[in-house]
Amino acid sequence: MAKLALGSHREATQSDCIKALVVEFITTFLFVFAGVGSSMAADKYSDGSGLVGLFAVAVTHALVVAVMISAGHISGGHLNPAVTLGLFAGGHITLFRSFLYWIDQLLASSAACFLLNYLTGGMTTPIHSLASGVGYLQGVIWEIILTFSLLFIVYATIVDPKKGSIDGLGPTLTGFVVGANIVAGGAFSGASMNPARSFGPALVSGDWTDHWVYWVGPLIGGGVAGFIYENFFIHQIPCSYSLRGINFLNYDVY
Repeated sequence: MAKLALGSHREATQSDCIKALVVEFITTFLFVFAGVGSSMAADKYSDGSGLVGLFAVAVTHALVVAVMISAGHISGGHLNPAVTLGLFAGGHITLFRSFLYWIDQLLASSAACFLLNYLTGGMTTPIHSLASGVGYLQGVIWEIILTFSLLFIVYATIVDPKKGSIDGLGPTLTGFVVGANIVAGGAFSGASMNPARSFGPALVSGDWTDHWVYWVGPLIGGGVAGFIYENFFIHQIPCSYSLRGINFLNYDVY
């Protein structure tokens, strides 16, 4: 079983934690700025072809996720509370630091969306909500499965020390699965996979329709994926190993 650690409030004053939080804020901000911006652009230039707009949004998210994970090597480039929870479930980050990351990610998402609202002259910020005919249970299941696949790929291509020939390709492959999931689920649940990505637009627009779905589904999917992969495939790798040279309190994050 993965060893879970609660951590301590003293982590908040450690230099490595402060640096990680700054980097996590920057990368999450840029991720949300590009992701939400692409959704706003798709709405602005919509020519009636929803599939074209969805594909453009998916490609944007795929590219920016891959780049920001790579750029966020100091913090691990989580960008996503569900990813943070998945890594906690695998014993790679303390609970206290996970909460700090969550706060950081939500603040970054909110800042990015407020800035987009200003830069676009008050243009409507599109939120994640369930499509017509998609019920709450269906939406939650969509988000569980999509986020499970995201975290499974994160573990398989970035966290797992036995990743072999795909070493170094993890951020790109993770971006690919995010893009593919948006194409698959975007027309139904919105394919958020990320509570922070959903939080910023909801806050700025003041529209919280179906918002709880984008916390419950991704957190379940991410947590379960992290727990399963760590305990069934990594087989209790000692906490002293280092992933991509990053080590926080002997709990490695990608």
